Amino acid sequence: MKELMIGNAAVARGLYEAGCTVVSSYPGTPSTEITEYAAEYNEMYCEWAPNEKVAMEVAFGASMAGARSACAMKHVGLNVAADPLFTMSYTGVNGGLVICVADDPGMHSSQNEQDSRHYAVAAKVPMLEPADSAESLAFAKAAFALSEEFDTPVILRMCTRIAHAQSIVETGARDERDNRPYVKTPEKYIMMPGNAKKCHPVVEARTASLAALAEDCPFNRAEMGEKALGIITSGASYQYVRETFGESVSVLKIGMVHPLPTKLIRDFAAAVDRVVVIEELDGMLEAHCTAIGVTVEGKELFTNIGEFSQRTVAEVFGLPQKEHVALDTAIPVRPPVMCAGCPHRGMYYTLAKNKVTVIGDIGCYTLGAQPPLCALDSTLCMGASVSGLHGFNKAGNENPAVAVIGDSTFMHSGITGLVNIAYNNSNSTVIILDNSITGMTGHQQNPTTGYNIKGDPAAKIDLETLCRAVGIRRVRVVDPYDLAACEAVLKEELAADEASVIISRRPCVLLKSVKTKPPVTVDADKCRSCKKCMKLGCPAIRMRDGKADIDATLCVGCGVCEQLCAFDAIGEVSE
Repeated sequence: MKELMIGNAAVARGLYEAGCTVVSSYPGTPSTEITEYAAEYNEMYCEWAPNEKVAMEVAFGASMAGARSACAMKHVGLNVAADPLFTMSYTGVNGGLVICVADDPGMHSSQNEQDSRHYAVAAKVPMLEPADSAESLAFAKAAFALSEEFDTPVILRMCTRIAHAQSIVETGARDERDNRPYVKTPEKYIMMPGNAKKCHPVVEARTASLAALAEDCPFNRAEMGEKALGIITSGASYQYVRETFGESVSVLKIGMVHPLPTKLIRDFAAAVDRVVVIEELDGMLEAHCTAIGVTVEGKELFTNIGEFSQRTVAEVFGLPQKEHVALDTAIPVRPPVMCAGCPHRGMYYTLAKNKVTVIGDIGCYTLGAQPPLCALDSTLCMGASVSGLHGFNKAGNENPAVAVIGDSTFMHSGITGLVNIAYNNSNSTVIILDNSITGMTGHQQNPTTGYNIKGDPAAKIDLETLCRAVGIRRVRVVDPYDLAACEAVLKEELAADEASVIISRRPCVLLKSVKTKPPVTVDADKCRSCKKCMKLGCPAIRMRDGKADIDATLCVGCGVCEQLCAFDAIGEVSE
């Protein structure tokens, strides 16, 4: 049956059709929907793991037991999972194991735009890269067969455009299969040095066999057109090339981006007059071509920064642009902001008001860095706020400083940082912004919410008990809608002579379970145009005709702005 699917849904369908049994992931844009769609197939056990390393280790355990398994993550998540990845390359697999990683060229929702192909090369595992939804499904299925045939984990590389663009796929039946028998094999799975030394030559031989496969396989294909120009490309860039040139040029489409073919590339280059490599981010295809003696043009024409488009390709080749309509009026910039009623806003206002240095973390609360709050001083990676605060203070900082981290991110990698604070006697204050959900990636459950990926009741981590268990004696809970309480608790904990945790607890206002209050309104006669309420950066508050005004369609009645108004101009709408 033919269906229209986004790439991530097609990957999930491919996992299902391949007979995958276990899927473990941590949500991260643009990979999140792979596991969300996979969870709709009851034949597969799916879960949200606390972090990507755990997810990959779960997939490894399932593979070792003989089941086909998968994990999914965004590109920076692969950094977290790199430790098991590199050793899994040595151990190999039992049941097929597929690692779905989604890169984010252009950094639509990421702190960097690293190229995950480097991991495939460094870990010496094969990587497939689909160029549309149909290939996303097909490559996901093929990856399992490849994994089992060559005794290796296989990486499926997505990117933002392929993950979220829709195209037609043809679905098929599920390949139901029994688990492969597990046989105790210490020399395969116990990677002590004596065994690992024997595995390394096996990995090198496997890479050579995969390179031979790359010469003649369904993942790589030459599409010959006119011989004046030949383009070597892959993934989303292939679509840009075809939409720009149509069928008028010769294209070598690479679907297995590691290991790369040699003879296939040389034969293609010999058949055309000029060879140009078009690839987003780093010049890895280009470097391989150069290494095997093929003269190509690449990064001298195309940048290694950001994502491409049809226009990018057309401009490089001096082709006429497709007609487009330009607006007469410039569209105002609309920077991302925290939602109206966001529970983080009250705490951030308090931190900014008291000129506290704030070591930030990854999540929707990163938006507190935007004006007018400007509350953050740094954001590095998942969990870095807690560890970073410890280092910041141990370096001799004497100014008030805190770390802020969300409940999901704390579960991901903040706990160990807090253990370090307690163990190494750091006088540091950590604020856990507990909005009862994984917010930035679209409201996925996590170990603090009490529900699993299916929405069924699950074990719920008690943050207060956990913090005390690792050695933090001062643990406070505050409602971020209560500005006076936030300020009082913040000052008390910053003045304490030992480590402390403040849990700023209020559910995300966008959760369906949250009942909002009626919107508040401004009495224009009382308003003195002091603009103090504007310092919150709430998108529901604006100035109109010199007076504060509240958009009733956005306001959720949180009441934070009421607490700032010294003239009682803001209040609830009367009956």
